[in-house]
Amino acid sequence: MIPFEKGQDEFANDIREYAGINFNTCLHCKSCTNGCPFLEGMDYAPNAVIRLVQLGQEEAALNSSTIWVCVGCNTCSSCCPMAIDIPAVMDGLRKKALEKKIKVPEPDILNFHTQVLNTIKKYGRTHKLEIMMRYKLKKMDFLSDMGLGLKMLKKRKLDLTPSKIQDKSAIEKLFRKKKQFPKK
Repeated sequence: MIPFEKGQDEFANDIREYAGINFNTCLHCKSCTNGCPFLEGMDYAPNAVIRLVQLGQEEAALNSSTIWVCVGCNTCSSCCPMAIDIPAVMDGLRKKALEKKIKVPEPDILNFHTQVLNTIKKYGRTHKLEIMMRYKLKKMDFLSDMGLGLKMLKKRKLDLTPSKIQDKSAIEKLFRKKKQFPKK
């Protein structure tokens, strides 16, 4: 048994409350890590972040770039034999990091996450072209990915106009509940 210092279990409990799941069932089998398409950009593997939280390693977990690199694609969760919602844990960690005003190690990623949430709030789902355009506008970097953007348009991976959900009240209710990311 690993003894906890005062406050270490409090951190894990906070994240469990934010995420709304019990991540203590994690087997550390690394299925999530093996399935993650963004692993190369992370400083800790997804299962290692879960372990940091379980062990109450608040500073390491909240200063990790992994919590910001995770895009919530759910590939990890679909591979997990315990069906742990790992993106929910990452969301909880991002929320805690913002509350504690911890410097985001990947500042452009916070801008990206904010743009994604803004389109969800506006349309009820993501509009990739708008996300990309607003993100590029904030960075003042208009041409670096132009070739990729044109290829995506050609392959119909980007819609010119956003699709909207019919019942926006459910989305509005989610955003009224609590704001996750500050506007920049």
